[in-house]
Amino acid sequence: MAPMGVSVSRGRVLLCILLATGMVYYLYSRFGSSGRWAMGSRESSVDLRQLLSLAIKAAEEGGRAVREVKESDSLGQRSKGKTKEGADEMVTAGDLQSHRKMTSLFSNTFPHIKVISEEHDNSEMDKSLVWNYEIPSLIQESIGNARMVSAESVTVWIDPLDATQEYTENLKHFVTTMVCVAVDGKPVVGVIHKPFSKYTAWAMVDGASNIHPRKSYNEKTPTVIVSRSHAGAVTSYSKGAFGNDTIIIPAGGAGYKVLSLLDTGEDKQPDSADLYIHVTFIKKWDICAGNAILKALGGQMTTIEGDAIDYSDSPSNSGGLIATIGMDHQALLKRLPDLKSLVPKMKT
Repeated sequence: MAPMGVSVSRGRVLLCILLATGMVYYLYSRFGSSGRWAMGSRESSVDLRQLLSLAIKAAEEGGRAVREVKESDSLGQRSKGKTKEGADEMVTAGDLQSHRKMTSLFSNTFPHIKVISEEHDNSEMDKSLVWNYEIPSLIQESIGNARMVSAESVTVWIDPLDATQEYTENLKHFVTTMVCVAVDGKPVVGVIHKPFSKYTAWAMVDGASNIHPRKSYNEKTPTVIVSRSHAGAVTSYSKGAFGNDTIIIPAGGAGYKVLSLLDTGEDKQPDSADLYIHVTFIKKWDICAGNAILKALGGQMTTIEGDAIDYSDSPSNSGGLIATIGMDHQALLKRLPDLKSLVPKMKT
């Protein structure tokens, strides 16, 4: 029989081994083999700095696909249906390739976060597309400590190719890829990437940004940027609100229009506008990223009635929009009474 002291020692060793084994199992189940926190349940939290970093990577990877398809001259364009106004809604190989890359990156990294993309196809996610969880130093230095939110509260909106019609017409400067992170329906992180200039704008509400407002805006007689498809109709109403000297800029892509309100710092700055107005139905993947960026910079994007746009689930925004920065948003809304009544009647 072993001495009592030896038995006690062996018991303690065994207990320590069992405790250590349990701890290893717990850590492995929570962090995964990579050593990073695993999204193991819908109650898990996620760092907004990580979502911003991944959103930038996804937008740029999607942009690469958009560019490569265009350079290969194999757009494979077709109509995927009709808009509410009866126009063909185009989709190309660029849209679909970008969609697969962008959604795969998010789904592989954060499988329990809701992702809503403009495009849909039957292809499986590309499991080879992975992210290394690295937060760029600029984001770490600018934002500082982790910004944790519940994964269940997050909705990621992806526009794999904004301005598809212009993409087919070789008007490449209008084309963007966009990612937006909404928390409890509010836009918090926005990324707009221009594939053909390789410029990326990003911002986080109450965090940081790499883009800025311009130094001044003309509130009295603003330059208004609008969709190319209904420029004529909006021109008459905008001039009715702001005067005959109002300049109207027709442009493609909601991402491009938001960038036109800001100082991008690019060698070739987008058209400079003071106000972005849209009077018809528009999808939320078109506008969420721009909304987040403007909000982060102190601007606003609302419906024409002045209501905040909710980004929880439904993709449709039927209230039109007005986007401003550096101006009295509510005062500008009051100058558009005729445009408000126009929203349900407007045809492109």
